[in-house]
Amino acid sequence: MDAQEYQWMDALDLSALLRNRQVTALELMDCAIELAAERGVPLNALCYEQFEESRVLAASAHPRGIFGALPFLLKDSALPSKRFAASLGSRLLKGMKFKFDATLLERFEAAGLIPFARTTVPEFCMAPTTEAVANGGPTLNPWDRSRSAGGSSGGAAVAVAAGIVALAHANDGSGSIRIPAACCGVFGLKPSRGLTPMGPARGEGWGGLAAEGVISRSVRDSAAALDAMAGYESGAPYAAPPQPASYCALLTQPFERPLRIARWTHAWNDIELHPACVSAVDLAVGAMRARGHEVIDTPPPPIDYALLIEALIDVLATNAFATAQAITGDQAPDMWRASLEPALYDACEIGRSISAARYVSAINTFHSVGRRSARHLSGFDLALTPTLSQPPVALGTVRTDTDFRSFRRAISRYTPFLPICNASGQPAANVPVHWDGGLPIGVQLIGQHGREDLILRIAAQLETDLPWKMRHPSF
Repeated sequence: MDAQEYQWMDALDLSALLRNRQVTALELMDCAIELAAERGVPLNALCYEQFEESRVLAASAHPRGIFGALPFLLKDSALPSKRFAASLGSRLLKGMKFKFDATLLERFEAAGLIPFARTTVPEFCMAPTTEAVANGGPTLNPWDRSRSAGGSSGGAAVAVAAGIVALAHANDGSGSIRIPAACCGVFGLKPSRGLTPMGPARGEGWGGLAAEGVISRSVRDSAAALDAMAGYESGAPYAAPPQPASYCALLTQPFERPLRIARWTHAWNDIELHPACVSAVDLAVGAMRARGHEVIDTPPPPIDYALLIEALIDVLATNAFATAQAITGDQAPDMWRASLEPALYDACEIGRSISAARYVSAINTFHSVGRRSARHLSGFDLALTPTLSQPPVALGTVRTDTDFRSFRRAISRYTPFLPICNASGQPAANVPVHWDGGLPIGVQLIGQHGREDLILRIAAQLETDLPWKMRHPSF
């Protein structure tokens, strides 16, 4: 197999070729590494490459798990790996080493995924675009290199959209799977809180906001990856509702009844939605209604969006400070200034000063939002929203040369429908149903807690009716 054959196949198709001995794991790894050099480098999507070591692993690999022995990428989000250093996109944390593998990584490898590099992120994974100084320049959108690839899983989305890998590790604390998936025209599911493991070194991320997952080219690859990832981890502080025997097996099953879907196209605080983003929702609505589903215009949950954003800022800032302090030890925080972007240095300063009472109040705000959201959706199977308020923004639009509160408040106007799902712990996915002026425009599906099955099944219908598989950026 050569890179031209490899580049647009999904993971399950590649796995089938591997099991039928039509291709070897080393051939697949060679294709991924070739494309990583040809596309990943110009797009600035990869870091901490281990190409030769990974070729050796692929050469001796025996097919196992769902995927057999496929090339894979880990996000530079400090997911522990004995093989790969990490930096969280920060000069301050550059070259972090680990003495153990994360539970999630163990599950990826048991499923037949072989990591060969990490993917780029913004500093501390706290921006909706991947332009960290530590990366030596911005990560570029393959559809338009003057535009953002999204963040924080920007490198992962670029690698999938560019054909380097069929799926890549990603995670989401306030939209970090869904934003880059929308910007790069690929599928990205944020799982329910407690469904995928966070350990063994920690039980939660960002006060329960974060969830681990993947970005993929096809819905079925995300379903298969969820089959591999999902399941309670002993000692974890959260547990999702019981999961089906196989998410992947459910994709072809017809619905027992038409779904009832809430359509949200009015954001909180009069945040303006670009017409192309609303048009994407309208396309999805037309496809859903053609399938017999009921779509009803409703307002979003009655929450105080500004209060939610302030709570998010407090929790992110506290975690920024805690992360920097844990890595730098006894080093005085004022020594960090030269190694952090201004907004992130300010985040650490805010985090250092936040009281325990204010932090508890922020967590309570998340829980309140979660309960209101669940009640609001109680009469619906899903909600449908624009993923972003605008098409992918130009590089340099989101700037870190400001204070952290202004930085995050500006972001909140770009991602109005995303943080609510992190606060509530509900699953949500970007589905790339529309292109406008050559740029991908996604819609978001939000499910009740533990109902990834419904999101995946209706996303699979949208994939059939509004296909994106044959849409590829030019190289």
